[in-house]
Amino acid sequence: MANMYYAENPDTAHDIHDLSVTLLGTSFHFLTDAGVFSKKMIDFGSQVLLNCLQFNQGDSVLDLGCGYGPLGISLAKVQGVQATMVDINNRAIDLAKKNAERNGVEAQIFQSNIYEEVEGEFNHIISNPPIRAGKQVVHTIIEEAFDYLKADGDLTIVIQKKQGAPSAKAKMEDVFGNVETVKKDKGYYILRSRKD
Repeated sequence: MANMYYAENPDTAHDIHDLSVTLLGTSFHFLTDAGVFSKKMIDFGSQVLLNCLQFNQGDSVLDLGCGYGPLGISLAKVQGVQATMVDINNRAIDLAKKNAERNGVEAQIFQSNIYEEVEGEFNHIISNPPIRAGKQVVHTIIEEAFDYLKADGDLTIVIQKKQGAPSAKAKMEDVFGNVETVKKDKGYYILRSRKD
């Protein structure tokens, strides 16, 4: 079932992989498992997104739909951000906690359906949204981001053109009054809106 990683408790049999990858010029080791997104490698969209993010040390970053944690963990380690990482999938959260520890990163990591358990405001929200969960989830991520961003904060998402980049872009323009296409690569769009 294509949708299983967007589930609270995936019931697929475990299939642990140990990935060694270089992100932001630094090597990382991630445990992945069946029932989580992109378990055999860091997916292309996440890599494109990551390479478009340049944050300042100490910035607060919310990684929404963090999976096993490659985005938040690599930003915390390399750019020194304060990462908060959430996912609906408990298996992903367990992996993200282990992966933060394995890579010497401290982060707030907890289970949340989109923003439900999230508190506070952030300098940046990033997401490689679970497109297969449907357009409504993506639009909720965009709509509610505004309330979780500090003034001058920004939301950056990666989305494939064929999976709704144009409608996501229109929604971001609608909510924030601005949207920038930071990059296009192989059908993936990196979209950013700023809270002015």
